Amino acid sequence: MSGSVRLDKLLANMGYGSRREIQALARAGAITLDGAPVGKADQRIALAPDLPGRMQVDGRPLDPLPGMALMLHKPTGVTCSHKEAGELVYGLLPSRWRMREPALSTVGRLDKETSGLLLLTDDGDLLHRITSPRRHVAKRYVATLARPLRGDEAAIFAAGDLMLEGEDKPLAPAVLEPLSDLTARLTITEGRYHQVRRMFAAVGNHVEALHRDRIGGLDLPADLEPGRYRLMGPTELAAIFA
Repeated sequence: MSGSVRLDKLLANMGYGSRREIQALARAGAITLDGAPVGKADQRIALAPDLPGRMQVDGRPLDPLPGMALMLHKPTGVTCSHKEAGELVYGLLPSRWRMREPALSTVGRLDKETSGLLLLTDDGDLLHRITSPRRHVAKRYVATLARPLRGDEAAIFAAGDLMLEGEDKPLAPAVLEPLSDLTARLTITEGRYHQVRRMFAAVGNHVEALHRDRIGGLDLPADLEPGRYRLMGPTELAAIFA
């Protein structure tokens, strides 16, 4: 992000409050830049990458600027939605982030009972690049199954002609790696509704537990605990498309 913007507009769009509330914060000396109070909320601020390290609001560093991207270790029992009943992934983030404009959105979805790597961003171009079918960004899952693998699943999934119930277009080839009789890794390049669960159902099995551990070339960090998130930098973003 580059250019400049009025301070009250920037902070209001980042969820810090209404423009009137931002103006009151500025008058109270609660917004500082390079250690000095910013007394006028209508002044223009350069959108430099280092701004979050130079500006404080109410004694705390400024949130990430628009164009942010983060990875989250989604636990089971949490829904990728803004409105559905129950616990939502956005509730795992600072409450202020739910008021940001442009809005912070999940990059695709994981169903309520699936855990693992979930990306969120307010960058529409980045979201499209990751989810576009033309990009073929792979997603890897570890599935725990109700019944032992038969042995022919890898060939069926790799053939590129598997039809899911209720659909009229075959799935793209997918890669199955058995880990044990009851567990397997599955790498897919599409994102159809409940795709992994439906694929195993198509070969007579049932997914008891499902966990996503990789998107593109980006692995879920081993030290990122369920329910925790981490901002992504250029290295992590590049890994998605590696």
